[in-house]
Amino acid sequence: MITFTTGIMIAVGVLVFVVLAKGLKIVQQSETMVIERLGEFHRVLRPGINLIIPFFDKARSITIRRYLRGETIAVIDRTASIDMREFVLDFPAQHAVTRDNVSVTVNGVLYYQVIDAKQAVYAVENLVQAIEVLAKTSLRNEIGKMELDTLFESRDLINQRLESILDEAGGKWGVKVTRVEVQDIEFPNVVEEAMRQQMVAEREKRANILRADGEREAAIRQADGEKEAAIRKAQGDREAARLEAEGQRAAIETVLQAGEGKLSPKDVTAYLIALEYLRTLPHIAKNGDRVFLPYEASAMLGSLGSIGDMLGSKLPLPKA
Repeated sequence: MITFTTGIMIAVGVLVFVVLAKGLKIVQQSETMVIERLGEFHRVLRPGINLIIPFFDKARSITIRRYLRGETIAVIDRTASIDMREFVLDFPAQHAVTRDNVSVTVNGVLYYQVIDAKQAVYAVENLVQAIEVLAKTSLRNEIGKMELDTLFESRDLINQRLESILDEAGGKWGVKVTRVEVQDIEFPNVVEEAMRQQMVAEREKRANILRADGEREAAIRQADGEKEAAIRKAQGDREAARLEAEGQRAAIETVLQAGEGKLSPKDVTAYLIALEYLRTLPHIAKNGDRVFLPYEASAMLGSLGSIGDMLGSKLPLPKA
């Protein structure tokens, strides 16, 4: 039979056990808790086994807003354990208007980490919601500063600006924003078709420019070639004329020397013309056609014979 004293001891033992059970807090690794004593901040628990005073000390809960995969409706939860690991917040796509009044839909993701549990609990009512709203607002503001043509090539710039803005605000909330990424940028089908046509036109324009440059280069080279050919032909004709003139002069001097002063330059010229005429006759009648000689040709050939008789064997006549 249990005596009164034994009953008291058992009751005290049970009370001590309950107090110890309620005062024992086990904090998981990479997590922490904010403890309030009688409603006032007391301390932050570290990972491991911690003792608190039951009924006086209480863990302050924090509001967490999460999006389930593939869902656009957020799940709001309250928990006393504050996760100190890096979080990924993939918030739903947002509508924004560019500087040139084009409506686009942008989907972004940000990475953040709680570095000060006390500030995360007391500085903002809903930490994740505050970060999300600020991210959406900042994203729309940055897109509104840019035109559609420069939006796709400015993703890195948008990421840097968002990271700077969110990190500055997150510092007051005990949060470090480590990275911000713009994932997808979508726009209406009409704009997409217009951009496609613009790209086709731009490619055709570049092709026409390249084609025109090629034709111009070919024309320049052809003109240079024709110019060079004309110059060389003119030089050749000039050289041929010079050589022909020198040959004629040499022929005249030869005939004059053979005539020993008995012939005048006029007679020598007539002699040479008649001699050239005789050389040409076989080519004129090479096809067997009948050739009629003009009266002047007969006189010319007569002068050739008289001059030949005068010179004798010094200048043999050409063979017909």
